[in-house]
Amino acid sequence: MNASIQAQELFAHLQDRLSLRWLAGQSGGTRTIESVETVARRPSLAGYLNIIYPNKVQILGTEELSWLDSLDSRLRWETIERMMQYRPLALVISKDQPCPEDLREAAEESQTPLWSSPKRGHELLNLVQYHLARVLAPRITLHGVFMEVYSIGVLITGESGSGKSELALELITRGHRLVADDAPEFTQIAPDVLDGACPELLQDLLELRGLGVLNIREMFGDTAVKRNKYLRLIVHLSRPNADTMAGDADGMVRLTGDLGVRRVLDLDVPLITLPVMPGRNLAVLTEAATRTHILRTKGLDPAAAFLARHSHFLERSAP
Repeated sequence: MNASIQAQELFAHLQDRLSLRWLAGQSGGTRTIESVETVARRPSLAGYLNIIYPNKVQILGTEELSWLDSLDSRLRWETIERMMQYRPLALVISKDQPCPEDLREAAEESQTPLWSSPKRGHELLNLVQYHLARVLAPRITLHGVFMEVYSIGVLITGESGSGKSELALELITRGHRLVADDAPEFTQIAPDVLDGACPELLQDLLELRGLGVLNIREMFGDTAVKRNKYLRLIVHLSRPNADTMAGDADGMVRLTGDLGVRRVLDLDVPLITLPVMPGRNLAVLTEAATRTHILRTKGLDPAAAFLARHSHFLERSAP
């Protein structure tokens, strides 16, 4: 399902921060922009008045209103009419400048939201563009428990009953923080950034078999939960069978660990697979996997260092 936002929702979100006032076109509050339009269309989400490649939110500053005033009456009306025909999400006048009456009438007739703000044009542009980009960014819901472990976002995945929630609870008791259980939502807010958050319905909750639903904030305090975090690592819990145990003879896997990647939206996220077996302390293993991942991102690879040391030893021992 594509993300979308209506003009009235955008107004409500930014009204206090930008001191917005609705001047005309309130009947167009249900006008909607969808994320698919940001890819399929050339115009940008927000920008100064552009009648060639119109923005979805057109900002009218001092220069834009002065340019309109410089046009003769016929060309001015044709320009304003063309602006309305492009059906922008909204028009915003900066610095609380007086709204031209013909612009107000055209917005009312075409049901185009027309707003005014005391903010300068560049402030409007930055905040509106940032808000629209986040709201309309590609998003996906994954099954698992999303945690903050050693300051990085770690998604714990696995089959139902593999012990994801039990592992999350033990990590919480060890000082790490819960972001979301069962259905974390991830938004690609930049080409290399996936921001994970918890749906409002599941906020602060963790479900465990036999115990039911636990409120982590009430049990462990505010420091045990986190509102959102960037996804940097996936830890997958797998139950080994006879075939996978037989294949455990692969020496490189024993040295490097069971490493891989998982495609999430347009980003490859590093993945570490941990076998679930009796007697294994998965919390300690997850912490170790996270620490090792942090070292690798800094260019320190223990397996590569060992292989280099082994090669050097063989070279010295050769006759």
